[in-house]
Amino acid sequence: MIDELVEQLRDRPLIDHHVHGAWLSDGDRSRFENALNEGSTDPLPGWDSGFDNQLGFAIRAHCAPVLDLEPHAAADAYWQRRTSLGEAEVARRFLSAAGVSDWLVDTGFPGETCEPEELAALSGAHDHRVIRLESLAEQAIADSANYAEAFPALLEATITQEQAVGMKTVAAYRTGFDLDWSEPAAGSVVEAAARWRDSGGRRLTDPVLINFGIRSALALQKRRGGLPLQFHVGFGDRDEDLHRTDPLLLLPLLREFADASICLLHCYPFERQAGYLAQAFAGVYLDVGLAINYLGARSPSLIARSLEVAPFGKLLYSSDAYGPAELHLLGAHLWRSGTAQVLSHFVERGEWSTTDALRVAGMIGSENARRLYRL
Repeated sequence: MIDELVEQLRDRPLIDHHVHGAWLSDGDRSRFENALNEGSTDPLPGWDSGFDNQLGFAIRAHCAPVLDLEPHAAADAYWQRRTSLGEAEVARRFLSAAGVSDWLVDTGFPGETCEPEELAALSGAHDHRVIRLESLAEQAIADSANYAEAFPALLEATITQEQAVGMKTVAAYRTGFDLDWSEPAAGSVVEAAARWRDSGGRRLTDPVLINFGIRSALALQKRRGGLPLQFHVGFGDRDEDLHRTDPLLLLPLLREFADASICLLHCYPFERQAGYLAQAFAGVYLDVGLAINYLGARSPSLIARSLEVAPFGKLLYSSDAYGPAELHLLGAHLWRSGTAQVLSHFVERGEWSTTDALRVAGMIGSENARRLYRL
């Protein structure tokens, strides 16, 4: 049964509703191995290896054949082959093999990675942009004396210019979710913006401004339709306070904007809380991307938990891949194989039909995102 599902899912293109660009320029081994650790932003100590974790093992198992190596090739052999091909060829191979029809790219954290149109060209897919609120907020504060008027105008103009399909907040990194979600007065917004600008701040962390930015995005969404707002939730690097990113802390905001289209990204280890919110609020969606790559061989358990209470029409696929193109491929491969494993278990126990299993996989893999983002 599992082989049948794997084969059928392999032929179904995915919509990666939250992703970043891939590297195209060559780099050294330390850059690559450091990119296999999501939690730490520091270089790995000399005794450690980025290959010695679930993600590293998954790369050697599933990505090695794309580079013409045997599965489970040794780390040294993998790196040598990767180096001989060059980063651009590695990216072309992995992106084209991912089986993704549409990439929804967060453009707020470009770094050394390729542009959305390059991601699309290398993979033969379509690219769409998602606008990061905090990046625009920092620009609006620097450029205008009246932030309360400038930010909503800049957000709408950018959405139009970029033909963006969604918006994203990284409030999880800047403030956490345990803040006062009541509507701030216009005067307090102007004062907070002036205070942040006068302090010479570069990274927006003011809770009044974060709240105002999110509210501005939700107001734009209501006025124009579409434009889901993505929230980073849970697993990420150590800049965030993980315990302050439980999505249940968003309840005051969700109760006020009960019909808003909100996507909870990643969610691990809060995937069950996110599933409850997706059941409780009509506009809440979730994915378990990013963590799927880092859990590797254990990722089917995470996929299974995501299917516990969330309505199936509220689940999405994402990789949140950034940097090594292995992550763009591996997210897709592990989601397909893990989903096939979980759903085949339901079918074999007589709880689901094969028809329903394939239908739900299609919903999560692409159909829900196509509807939500109006692609």
